[in-house]
Amino acid sequence: MIQLAPILVALLLLSPFSASAQEAVRQTIADEMAYSIKQEMINHWYPKAYDTEFGGYLSSFEYDFSLSENQHKMIVSQARHLWTLSKIRDRFPEVRHYEAGAKMGFEFLRDKFWDAEYGGFHTLLTREGALPEGSAGEKTAYGNAFGIYGLAAHYKGTGDPEALSLAKKAFYWLEDHSYDPVHGGYFQNLSRDGAPLVRSAETPSTSTIGYKDQNSSIHLLEAFTELYQVWDDPLVKKRTEALLKLIRDTIVQEQGYLQLFLEADWTPVSFRDQGREAIEKHHAIDHVSYGHDVETAYLMMEASHVLGLENDYKTWEIGKKMVDHALTFGWDEARGGFFDGGYYFPGRETPETVKDTKNWWAQAEGLNTLLIMADLYPDDPHHYFEKFRKQWDYIQKYLIDHEYGEWYSGGLDKQPDLKSGKKGHIWKTAYHNFRSLNNCELKLRDPSHLSLTIKKSDN
Repeated sequence: MIQLAPILVALLLLSPFSASAQEAVRQTIADEMAYSIKQEMINHWYPKAYDTEFGGYLSSFEYDFSLSENQHKMIVSQARHLWTLSKIRDRFPEVRHYEAGAKMGFEFLRDKFWDAEYGGFHTLLTREGALPEGSAGEKTAYGNAFGIYGLAAHYKGTGDPEALSLAKKAFYWLEDHSYDPVHGGYFQNLSRDGAPLVRSAETPSTSTIGYKDQNSSIHLLEAFTELYQVWDDPLVKKRTEALLKLIRDTIVQEQGYLQLFLEADWTPVSFRDQGREAIEKHHAIDHVSYGHDVETAYLMMEASHVLGLENDYKTWEIGKKMVDHALTFGWDEARGGFFDGGYYFPGRETPETVKDTKNWWAQAEGLNTLLIMADLYPDDPHHYFEKFRKQWDYIQKYLIDHEYGEWYSGGLDKQPDLKSGKKGHIWKTAYHNFRSLNNCELKLRDPSHLSLTIKKSDN
């Protein structure tokens, strides 16, 4: 673990920074992140995660990176491994096994996860690549989005036409089955043949079946943004622009947070008027998710940039509003880190913190977004760069396992028991934290990285 030199710590606490002082800090943190990526993250995942027996990637690892017993494979984590390896291969081309590892993941998606009978990507398979016993084979827009995301990155790095062809098939499958031509957006839960699942009188109130949601919407936006960079298709552009506007103008609420679940016509699903007991019972469906808010600010700005939208000041303004809302109500001012949940209870004009834990992916996404905001708005009273520095300190102290590698699944300041928790499972790979540290390191060394400043309004 690299530590900031005492003189840089002193400089870091000065506000405002002089240009030379901040530059020194930026380069030191960049060096810390480069070390952490290479020595505390990807070296633990790869090649250990390669399933050389059945193909694809092993999913589950214990606290010390020993293999777990259950090795089911999910489209989301398999595709995230493929995306991560595609980016790592570009960054470290001298390491030959990254190319072989990415190829292994692509072939498993092509040969096992793609449903040869009905189309679309399966959600969950056994380690060998079969549907688990008793599975109905239900699919999700979210899972198919990540399939596209990984395939587009793989194609970008290799030029393999099979990868782009499969990404196109997945895009058109979503178009034919998940896309809503009446209200726009995409239905999340689908049967194996692609029919959207609908709610009935027997559907539990805690079930999300039949709802649309922010999470699949933002990751479809993310996937289509990646796809558009390798396939300049008019329909891909149209759907990406529509998702950007839908998220920004409809799913983001007036206060600056994402509504988690919505009806088909985009009416919010809320239990706000049913009392605290009902609100707590339906927390998974209805709360303020600060991690998703700061992640989405980045994904919207990235999409606008890739689409080449001119004078798209509204996306920047809404993105900033989301980050500022999260910093005002969901940020731990004492230690750093974004809390997992808040809620606007009736009669309150500000959200109450209802879940003060700090999951790993929210901290990673917050780190990336804070640095973007710091470079976009260097004189803002929120002092984004100082918060970025505090967030990195928090991650170094409470999330990165400097002994066994990777990140704990949540901050140890709130959940010390996670020190012995799994380092990998079907929902946890290196995707969030690698992307964050990689983006931040490059941007710290060269603020023009991602070039998002060109869209900032001067008003």
